[in-house]
Amino acid sequence: MYETSAALAAVRWPLAASAETDWLKELTAGDGLTGFMPPALPDAAWVLHAMYEHERGPFDMPYAEYLRAFLNRNGTGPEIIPGLDPADVFADLSDPFATSKGEHPGPRHRRLPWAELARRTGDPLAVEGRLPDHRSFPSLRDSGGWPVGITGPSEGRLNRADWNRLAEILIEHSPRGADTPCLAYYTPLGQGAEDFDDLHVRAARLADAKVLYDHPDEDFWSPSNLWAQDRSWVLCTDYDLWATKVAGPAPLVEALLGDGEIEAVRLP
Repeated sequence: MYETSAALAAVRWPLAASAETDWLKELTAGDGLTGFMPPALPDAAWVLHAMYEHERGPFDMPYAEYLRAFLNRNGTGPEIIPGLDPADVFADLSDPFATSKGEHPGPRHRRLPWAELARRTGDPLAVEGRLPDHRSFPSLRDSGGWPVGITGPSEGRLNRADWNRLAEILIEHSPRGADTPCLAYYTPLGQGAEDFDDLHVRAARLADAKVLYDHPDEDFWSPSNLWAQDRSWVLCTDYDLWATKVAGPAPLVEALLGDGEIEAVRLP
């Protein structure tokens, strides 16, 4: 399936002129190093990157401690946590050992809403003056790190399910629907950090957004920016953040906030 998607992406998403990003530079007064972060156009919402929880719930051991024990164990000795398969731990989307970046961790995991984790920990869902990133949920960090059993949000990338759903919502709220011409920009940090002048852009129709996720020539799962050619909306997945900003008309933003599949919020 993904090989077919990659082949389609290679054909349908050719490179475009670097100058396509000039309006983003003017709009954001930025260089796009981690992505061009737009203002409201005229409204905006943040899609929170997905977290997952193991069916047995979080365990009383930080992930970093489990990883050290796993490496020291070298495949021998008793189970680190009785009944927990290390493969379930290393399905973590943020873990370097993961083999399926951006995918659902598997049938023994459920999606864990940010709002639910905030209620559980007592941490705020959003803090004024701070964007969603590695500093979110400070109580977990202060207690030794995220516990085994919770898959933290991916940094700088949307997972496949949220990317696909976001593409569907954008189609529903674009005047030309699936035929909307759009462009995708990728930060040089995902291209070997070699070329900071000739910015990396691809162009296609919004109908082809889903296959872009598997483009064989892109290391990132999702682009740093995706926008309609008519500039009616633009999204930014900043390299350092755990959420994707979508700026555009109010009906689009309201659709994101009310959707039952993705979790979106307005930040203070």
